[in-house]
Amino acid sequence: MAQDEHLDTQHEAGQLASAPGPEVSARAATVTAPKEAPPPVGRRLGQLIVAEGWISTEQLAGALAEQRRTGERLGATLVRLGLISEDQVLQMLTRLYGVAPLRLDGATINGDVLKLVPARIARKYDVIPVERINGSLTLAMADPTNLPALDDVAFMTGLRVVPALAASSAIRQAIELCYKGAEDVVTEAEADIEVLDGRESAGPVDVLELRASADQAPVVRVVNGILLEALRRGSSDIHLESSETAFRVRFRIDGILHEVKSLPKRLEPAIVSRIKIMANLDIAERRLPQDGRIKLRYGTREVDFRVNVLPMMFGESVAMRILDKDALNLDLTRLGLDPWALEQFQAATRSSNGVVLITGPAGSGKTTTLYSAVHSLNSPDVAVMTVEDPVEYNLAGINQVPVNEAIGRTFATVLRSFLRHDPDVILVGEIRDTETAQIAIRAALTGHLVLSTIHTNDCPSTVARLLDMGIAPYLVAPVLRLVVAQRLVRKACPACREPYEVDEDALIPYGHVPEGRGRCTLYRGRGCNACSFTGMRGRVGLYEIMRVTPEIRGLILANAPTDDIREVARQQGMKTLREMGLRKVLEGATTPDEVLRVTAE
Repeated sequence: MAQDEHLDTQHEAGQLASAPGPEVSARAATVTAPKEAPPPVGRRLGQLIVAEGWISTEQLAGALAEQRRTGERLGATLVRLGLISEDQVLQMLTRLYGVAPLRLDGATINGDVLKLVPARIARKYDVIPVERINGSLTLAMADPTNLPALDDVAFMTGLRVVPALAASSAIRQAIELCYKGAEDVVTEAEADIEVLDGRESAGPVDVLELRASADQAPVVRVVNGILLEALRRGSSDIHLESSETAFRVRFRIDGILHEVKSLPKRLEPAIVSRIKIMANLDIAERRLPQDGRIKLRYGTREVDFRVNVLPMMFGESVAMRILDKDALNLDLTRLGLDPWALEQFQAATRSSNGVVLITGPAGSGKTTTLYSAVHSLNSPDVAVMTVEDPVEYNLAGINQVPVNEAIGRTFATVLRSFLRHDPDVILVGEIRDTETAQIAIRAALTGHLVLSTIHTNDCPSTVARLLDMGIAPYLVAPVLRLVVAQRLVRKACPACREPYEVDEDALIPYGHVPEGRGRCTLYRGRGCNACSFTGMRGRVGLYEIMRVTPEIRGLILANAPTDDIREVARQQGMKTLREMGLRKVLEGATTPDEVLRVTAE
């Protein structure tokens, strides 16, 4: 399906944004709305205000210039500039449209009426529904001529929309009051689920039936609601998992999976098919894994979802990695490296040649660190080329090549081509096999700086991993510049964290070496709405940095044991992941148990 269709689905996703109760107090007075949309009046608002003598012609010209710059309404611009009051604007609009203004300051708006227009749409257009009579919906608006707002509300409700004039500040106040606490997009979406004619079994389904069910509005709203809720919660991954009796939705937040919803099993074919359509995948293929990508616009942000569909015993499961460019931090100084580690990392990445390796498990932030290093090197006089599987983020000014093993475009074949393409810096997404490692080492030996990742538990083990891949010590020793091992630990929730005191000796079982501190003040989260009552919110990086000094280079050439390399590295300033984690504990950023979980030895 075309990308435009993906973006258009967000319109329907707005219907999931709120679920007020049956009656919500909104301080609304008795509603008296016009039966038809008011006819336009020839004289412009600005001319009326000048004629009234409230502002001068020069002031109007200045306000119009400011309005063109910001794109807001003229009345809002005049109020913001302090030239007139909001009551004066409302008075002029009343004369302009020939209707009495609606006052939102005293009665009740029915919850069923509020459900017709979700909170997202109300905030976007500065509107609020106040009354439904048969096939008509009275909509309080600061600008009754806002045709996109009228069209959107009419389209999503199927009702004839009657605009009514109200003060912008009163509308915003009513929105915040009426829609308060109504943000669970998944729950409201499921309210319409029963209209589907689903199937309990995960057996063969006709393709035409799948496409038809996937395009039904309730299914579209459920899928879009899941995507929007994941973004709202700051998730890194979405898991839709098929079991024998249910279809489970889980979000990975700060590295931990949380179950969000268990959907009826009969909805699985339609939901999976909808996701396949959005990701341009084959909905008829249910036996083989498939990979795709969804691009959505969320407010002013463009977000990519990397989609993997995997056949399971009881159906198909979907995993989606959320790639949010706005959340990508490419500033090396903000990664959380201490001053010594940052200095070593920057020195290694500024080398004219050699290999810099970053190691850690999946989800430990290796890609962010790599991209930050490349971003710091990116300049018009440096040729940077990357080979990735897949390309997660598009970086301006950098030549990026995605791996496609189905056509023979592997890490190794692309790297060979790179050597004939005159790069200065080469980024290899991952060194997975001997061939890739050999070519990367050869590239470093011929004057290129190579940045890559490799899977090991810590820095010293990386040397053993390269040797196990068949790379000779005399090749590893001269080109390896720096190894970085990293983990991400959850932080104590800033909104609800509280201090408590312990003796320094209480940290000894965690691996802490006493420093004579005596009583230490640590922090832990109590649990609140901001952290979903987990006590943890956000993450911070732990970094173990090992410089390949002449002494370590000699140990590599001698094929020394990993423990010997580790001992020399520590003597030369390397702090282990556990030590860095305990330092974060003493700084109040995280908890001892969280460090123990992430740096288990």
